[in-house]
Amino acid sequence: MDEPKTQLKPPHTHTNVEIRVIDDSTVAAWGQALNAGFMQPMGEGSADYHRQRFDLAAGRALGAFDGGRCVGTFRSFAKELTLPGGATAVADAITNVTVSATHRRRGLLTRMMRQDLDAAVARGEAFAMLIPAEFGIYGRYGFGPVAGQHGRLIDKQLAGGIRVPAEADEGRIELITLAEYADIAPELHERFRRTRPAAVSRDSAVWKFRTGELTSQDSTFKEPLIALYRDPDGNPAGLLTYTVVDEWRNWLPKDVTLKVKDYFAVDWTAEAALWRYALQVDWVQRIDIWDLATDSPLPLALHNGRACVDNGDSSDDFFWVRILDVPKAFAARTYAAPGRVVFEVTDALGYAAGRYALDAAEDGTGVCVPVGDASDVSDVAASSATSDVSADEVDFACDISQLATVYFNSQPLTLLQQAGLLQERRPGGLRRAQQVLRTDLAPWCPDTF
Repeated sequence: MDEPKTQLKPPHTHTNVEIRVIDDSTVAAWGQALNAGFMQPMGEGSADYHRQRFDLAAGRALGAFDGGRCVGTFRSFAKELTLPGGATAVADAITNVTVSATHRRRGLLTRMMRQDLDAAVARGEAFAMLIPAEFGIYGRYGFGPVAGQHGRLIDKQLAGGIRVPAEADEGRIELITLAEYADIAPELHERFRRTRPAAVSRDSAVWKFRTGELTSQDSTFKEPLIALYRDPDGNPAGLLTYTVVDEWRNWLPKDVTLKVKDYFAVDWTAEAALWRYALQVDWVQRIDIWDLATDSPLPLALHNGRACVDNGDSSDDFFWVRILDVPKAFAARTYAAPGRVVFEVTDALGYAAGRYALDAAEDGTGVCVPVGDASDVSDVAASSATSDVSADEVDFACDISQLATVYFNSQPLTLLQQAGLLQERRPGGLRRAQQVLRTDLAPWCPDTF
């Protein structure tokens, strides 16, 4: 006798799944889905922790629900982003993005992303940003890499110290308490982050994490040591937090590593003083830096630059940005040289597609407007164009996923062209554009969110 055939249920489609704004009644289920999405035990969902971590009433946490079960998570919040030249803009900071392994490839992320970006555009925000867990996901939504995360490991003995002599600096280093850190660090960080393109603001929740006032249920807080640099006038100008991992044998230090958790400084004088201090701490054999700015002078300032190597925990594409409003974004930054740059942007989601003319003035300010004759790129952009520019006046063209890289001068334009990520449309267009768009400081985002 034949065995009865098993009746397979038809596969779910995205129409079975509802995207909901998370509230107090669903935050626990959302937390469970978030845990599972990052391959952690679902637990009870840490509802109280999430209530402390972000404002549910803001309505910016989304969940994908299949019946009563949350199978996807998404959250955004407001964060200020520093632009080339020092201006800041409120950006749509995206985090906590997961889709359950049971519901992958059903368009759930696309639905949540589109809902969030539509809301960001409605709020008038020109930028969205995130730190992706995977490289291949977010380009399709218009995000592109702006800044890397460069972990470094310094062999203290091999380094031989730092060339910048202490005698040339009239400032001082002092070790401060966690309470003093909570009082001093937020204002000092505000001063620092306005000097560095791609740096982001820190809200009260960030400082609660860094002082141990807020911890997740599966983690413990280890209080760091905190070195504060004061300039010759006594003003805080730089700060470095660290822990020490040590192993001893026969009453001798066998393996002692100073692990830098966070550092920021308003100038190189302050930064150099902090590195000089770290390189002089007794017993320490190695300095492990979570993220050193790509253009930090530190490796060059060591007496032996080979002592500074990658620590095996780095990424060239750590921080990604998406431009939502091209004219607003390009008008907000400053420019290195006067000139006109005309460029075309393709955007599958439609927010930024069009042809644009950027005019940079002698004083470093710029005006960016959509220009006509761009019907082959975007009928909507062409209809709102303020003037006509012929195709042979276009300097370069790129997809929206590369525009933030261009905007922050993260890579030379010629390198993007050689990699097939950007097209020069007229001879000399990239050279002229590079002169206008170049920046003195590399973009750097030393924060996670």
